[in-house]
Amino acid sequence: MEKAAEVTVVVENAAVETAKTKSDVAVKGEAALKPQFLTTKEKFHCFVDSEWRGPKGEKAGENDKGEQTTEASIEEPEAKMLKLEPEKRNKEGKPDGKRVRGQNKSRPHTKPGAYDEKRLCTSVIQDKGECAYGDKCRFHHVVAEYMADKPADIGESCYLYDTFGKCQYGVACRFAKAHTTPDFKTMENAELIKAYEGRTVVKNSLSKDLQINLRKRAVAFKKSSEYLKTLSDNRDKQEPKGNGAAGAAEESAKAAGEQPAEAESQLQASPAKPPPVKTIGPLTDVDIIKLRPCEKKQVDFEDKLYLAPLTTCGNLPFRRVCKRFGVDITCGEMAMCTNLLQGQQSEWALLKRHESEDVFGVQVEGCFPDTMTRCAELINNNADVDFVDINSGCPIDLVYKKGGGCGLMTRTRKFEQIVKGMNYVLDIPLTVKIRTGVQEKCNIAHKLIPELKKWDVSMITLHGRSREQRYTRLADWDYINTCSKLASPVPLFGNGDILSYEDAMKARETGVSGIMIARGALIKPWIFTEIKESRHWDISSGERLDVLRDFSNFGLEHWGSDTRGVEKTRTFMLEWLSFMCRYIPVGLLERVPQKINERPPYYMGRNYLESLMASQHVGDWVRISEMLLGPVPKNFIFLPKHKANAYK
Repeated sequence: MEKAAEVTVVVENAAVETAKTKSDVAVKGEAALKPQFLTTKEKFHCFVDSEWRGPKGEKAGENDKGEQTTEASIEEPEAKMLKLEPEKRNKEGKPDGKRVRGQNKSRPHTKPGAYDEKRLCTSVIQDKGECAYGDKCRFHHVVAEYMADKPADIGESCYLYDTFGKCQYGVACRFAKAHTTPDFKTMENAELIKAYEGRTVVKNSLSKDLQINLRKRAVAFKKSSEYLKTLSDNRDKQEPKGNGAAGAAEESAKAAGEQPAEAESQLQASPAKPPPVKTIGPLTDVDIIKLRPCEKKQVDFEDKLYLAPLTTCGNLPFRRVCKRFGVDITCGEMAMCTNLLQGQQSEWALLKRHESEDVFGVQVEGCFPDTMTRCAELINNNADVDFVDINSGCPIDLVYKKGGGCGLMTRTRKFEQIVKGMNYVLDIPLTVKIRTGVQEKCNIAHKLIPELKKWDVSMITLHGRSREQRYTRLADWDYINTCSKLASPVPLFGNGDILSYEDAMKARETGVSGIMIARGALIKPWIFTEIKESRHWDISSGERLDVLRDFSNFGLEHWGSDTRGVEKTRTFMLEWLSFMCRYIPVGLLERVPQKINERPPYYMGRNYLESLMASQHVGDWVRISEMLLGPVPKNFIFLPKHKANAYK
């Protein structure tokens, strides 16, 4: 018996040593986890799937016949290869040069409104009486008919009714039982309604009058016209005359080596040395009497935490979540200036600001001085923002190929005209976001920053990667440090690879004025609390679910609590979960903190919910959304914009 026990102990010790060896020699690019939590892909999915099986034992996503339904048919994104596969070679046997991208460009997309077979007319919801469209209206007008087709309610309490005392979606709300009577009348809470009376919770909505005027091109851009006239006048002066008899005489005089009479008089009148100031157009009072910096609204950017403007995921509900965790500066998603000038409702929605966002800016993208200057004046006169940011760092082809985003960094003349024009029309600070450069080994930010200082930008944000690199390399913080010294006294914020308070501390040591956080906030929005409290937060899966619950409530408030609003909230939640699944709980890590470029291996969490949140399978993200927003519609399909495992 003693020998048997001795053998057992030896075997157990050997297993522990093997596990230790496996953890010590970690797979390159994978985070180091404690051995007891590690598992295989098959065991992980078997465990996660076992908890939500149907009554007959089949996996969720199968019908009675055993056929796969829509949800289960969505496949897990393929692992991103570091090298090209052998078959991806040309006829000569060389790689075809195509990089594996982290985007699902041909993904299926269903509009949230398509999940409603037939909606209830707004005239019935808002009790307006007769419908303005009459017989031509394609929506329901009989409430009883609509209720017969309406999907079941998601829950018993409505967040909008509980918060504001009234739900504007009435019987169309997916929580309608909480605030409707048996005869389909909407109830109201007078006390809560009075508390919010005269209070604007969300600002910067596009008014109908402004939209009509923009579409009719009836909006006056007085300041922009003044600035653009100086540009055109300057352009006319620089163009050679060469037309008509006068031009011919001038050319012949030049050929004979003589000076034209007009040129001679100009030479006699002008001094021999060039003018001390480079002028654009005629001299005006504005050139002599400069607007003092103190007359413009000022923003204190020093030593602040800045949430990056994140396309798709950086929506208003997400920003509200980050505000709860302590972020100082928030910025709207990148908006196309041409779309704003056309009065597109979807683009103006990106400028919306919640009352909790105390320091808020908007980011605009464009490639021409006329549209960008007019857009700046439009925002200045019709939106409540603290600063405007120019996106000159966007790497996507759609923007870059037309000269916007990163393309502006190589078009300095146009860039200068844009910055000076926007500064001319704005009463608030103008900031700029740039990258290190366009090509991978050719940094140009250090050449551009002194010019930006001359153009009077109020703050510069530098992403420590080039356009070519995307996320295939770590951010170059040494280069950011060099650029921060060049930018002084203009504040320069650094951006790239911050996922813990230790990363933030190292970033602050470089001499930057503040730090901007992008992917780190998507993976764990509580990073702002960690930085401010200088600690690693071993947040529980229940607390993380509460964060998602807050997001779903804010989403219902922002996008609506009817079927369309619920599905829009779900879609944005799933996009966020494609990043959030990369988070590894602190208690599971063998080496703290987690690095942003390390992908998580397959592991079992400390409870089922923690394991479910670690899944990189789309179907599991859908399951998490169903906990908060009810079951998905029959025709629901989703694939993330960015692949969840695009780490390298």
